Amino acid sequence: MDLMTILLIAVGLAMDCFAVSVAQGLDTDYDDRKNKPKIYLMAGLFGVFQGGMPLIGYYAGTVFVDFFKTYAPWIALVILGFIGGKMIVEAAKEKNNDTTHASNWTWKYLLLMAVATSIDALATGVVFIPYPDLLWIGIGLIALVSFGLSISGCYIGSQYKGTKNIKAGLIGGIILVGIGLKIWIEGVCF
Repeated sequence: MDLMTILLIAVGLAMDCFAVSVAQGLDTDYDDRKNKPKIYLMAGLFGVFQGGMPLIGYYAGTVFVDFFKTYAPWIALVILGFIGGKMIVEAAKEKNNDTTHASNWTWKYLLLMAVATSIDALATGVVFIPYPDLLWIGIGLIALVSFGLSISGCYIGSQYKGTKNIKAGLIGGIILVGIGLKIWIEGVCF
């Protein structure tokens, strides 16, 4: 395994964080100073969990590899499907057609999203078992890429803030359900 491979793994793992961050950004003023701590908190949590999960997966190694292979896709599907489904239902009930409020900046929500988007990174830790000298480089790179793409996603989403007829809750919910299905399909079918 080389550095380019690790970078590609990091980018692939960070795509879930990016998508969720775009949804958060749809209802956030990125340039407002009071939002910066929330954005960096979210990006930091996503980076920590994306980087931390491969470490756990590495040390769990072959002992729990069958469990992770079997149940991680189902766990991700249930968590992301529930949250995304709830957002879709709330968006459908919203009377104001201009925008909905997709972003939720509570600790509980951000932690849940950090865990849900990083479950697939757990299994990635097993990839580093034959390359223990690259483990910390991989973890650092995965965390940094996730952090950076989360901030970028929030910024990109915020550029469409207030756009007429964008239902951020609906878009965010569809993205989350889609991510859950993607993780489930990749875990169950491949």
